[in-house]
Amino acid sequence: MSYSYPGVFIVIEGVEGSGKSTQCQLLKAKLSSLHIPAIVTREPGGTRTGEQVRQWLREGSDLNRLSELFLFSAARVALLEQVIIPELHRGSVVILDRYIYSTIAYQGFAKGCDRIDIDSINKIATDNLQPNLAFLLDIPPKKSFKRKSCEEPDRFEQEDLSFHNLVRAGYKSIASQDSKLWTILDASESINTVHDKIWRRVTSSNAIGNNKD
Repeated sequence: MSYSYPGVFIVIEGVEGSGKSTQCQLLKAKLSSLHIPAIVTREPGGTRTGEQVRQWLREGSDLNRLSELFLFSAARVALLEQVIIPELHRGSVVILDRYIYSTIAYQGFAKGCDRIDIDSINKIATDNLQPNLAFLLDIPPKKSFKRKSCEEPDRFEQEDLSFHNLVRAGYKSIASQDSKLWTILDASESINTVHDKIWRRVTSSNAIGNNKD
């Protein structure tokens, strides 16, 4: 089932260190400067359940790919019900750092979970809620990991380069299948350049009406 809400749902995806969080915050700030209500949230996270799941996923050495798949889905259900759908009902622009596409890229392309199973679980967890726009911040993992801070890496960041290359390939495959939904950007460009390209796409799509700079 598809839905139509007064709000706008925007997803930003990419490998570790691609700049997703930064671009989410810059987009929110731009929208807020134009008095357009906007929020940023993340997967997994954004709710009490989601943040607990995030901690389990960071530390859980005994988790396998199916455990990850179900935990991400549980966090996703909570985030949709408690944050995303209510904000869309209010007419807000919801900017989400990772969505179902991360599950496909990480647990599917990189870890080998069956794509049919992933799609079925994603559909159940989201009730098939699709974003209005999606951005892939594309960058070679070898380059993106040089941006990471000195904090201790989580379970996914500890995976080898071949794993993250599979994730990147998965994202590119997903994004290439729907040019109306996806915009693929070179995340190795400057922060401001990437932000400007995101903003141009958001405004040219008319997703937020005539609220343009």
